[in-house]
Amino acid sequence: MIGWEDVYKVVVAMVPLYVALVLGYGSVRWWKVFTPEQCGAINRFVCYFTLPLFTFEFTAHVDPFKMNYLFIGADAVSKVIIVAVLAFWAKCSSKGSYSWSITSFSLCTLTNSLVVGVPIIKAMYGPAAVDLVVQSSVIQAIIWLTLLLLVLEFRRTGLGFSSNNSDKDLEGSVDNTEGSRPAFWCLMKTVWVKLAMNPNSYACIIGLVWAFISNRWHFEMPAMMEGSILIMSKAGTGTAMFSMGIFMALQEKVISCGASLAVIGMILRFIAGPAAMAIGSIAVGLQGDVLRVAIIQAALPQSITSFIFAKEYGLHAEVLSTAVIFGMLASLPVLITYYAILEFVP
Repeated sequence: MIGWEDVYKVVVAMVPLYVALVLGYGSVRWWKVFTPEQCGAINRFVCYFTLPLFTFEFTAHVDPFKMNYLFIGADAVSKVIIVAVLAFWAKCSSKGSYSWSITSFSLCTLTNSLVVGVPIIKAMYGPAAVDLVVQSSVIQAIIWLTLLLLVLEFRRTGLGFSSNNSDKDLEGSVDNTEGSRPAFWCLMKTVWVKLAMNPNSYACIIGLVWAFISNRWHFEMPAMMEGSILIMSKAGTGTAMFSMGIFMALQEKVISCGASLAVIGMILRFIAGPAAMAIGSIAVGLQGDVLRVAIIQAALPQSITSFIFAKEYGLHAEVLSTAVIFGMLASLPVLITYYAILEFVP
C-alpha cells in the first residue's frame, strides 16, 4: 500500500522540475528578462549542448549486455498495437487520416523519459528502475524517433514540398517515372542528412557504442573526459525545463489548439499509451516492479522532440505544444495515481 512517504518522494523529485519551468516562464512573461531572440539562443544551447551531453551521460552507463529485452519487447509490442489501431482507423473511418495517425502515434508513444522519467522513477522504484527508463529512452531515440522522421519526410514529399519550399537536397533529384516525385534513395538521403544534423541522435548512438566497448572490455572513461561531460550534463534537466518554460511563455495562448483537441491529446498520452503498454507487458510476461515501471514510463509527459519535429514539418504543432505543456502540468497527479493503482498489481 502506498504511503504518504512514497508520495512525498515523488513530489520531492518533481518540484525542482516545476521550479525550473516556472523560472523560465516568468523570465519571459512576467519579468521580461529575455527577448525572443535571446530565448532562441537559450533553446539552441539546450538543444546542442546540455541535452545531448545529458543523454550521452545516461546512455554511456547502460550495460547493453544486461538490458531487459522483455521490457524492450513489451515496448515494441505496445507500439505495434498502436500502429495497427491507427492504420485501421485511417483506412476504415471517414474521419481517419494519415496525418492525424502520425500525430496520434506521437501522442500515444513518445515520452520525455530522461528529463522527467529518471527522477520520478528513481523516487518510486529506486536506481535499478532508472536503467529501464534509460533503455526505453535509447530505443526511442534510435528507432522510434527515426521512424517518425522517416514518415514525416514521406508525408512532406507526397504533398509536393520538394517542388515548393522543401530542402534543397531534393532539388534536381527527381524520379520522372513516378509522377516527378523524388526517388526513394534521394528521400532516404534527405532523412539521414537531417538525422545526422540532430546532436541528440549522435549522443545516443555514441553513448551506446561506448557502453558496448566499456562493458565488453571493461574500459573506464578517462577522468578528464568524464568531468567534462558531467559539468554540462548535470545542467541538462534544469536547462531543458527552463527552456520549456520559455516556450510556454512565448505562446499567445496556453491552449493553442482548442479545448477539445487538448482533451483528446491528454487521453492519448495518459490513457491510450499506458493501456497499450499494459497489453504489451502482459503479452511478453512482465511481472512485479518491471511491469509497474513499464506502465508508468508510458504515462510520462509528452516528448519535447516530437513537438520540434511537428513544428519543422508543419504537422499539428499546436496540438503537440499543448500536449507538452499540459503533460508537464498534469503529470505529477497522473503519475502518483498510476503509482497508487499499480501497488495493487501483484
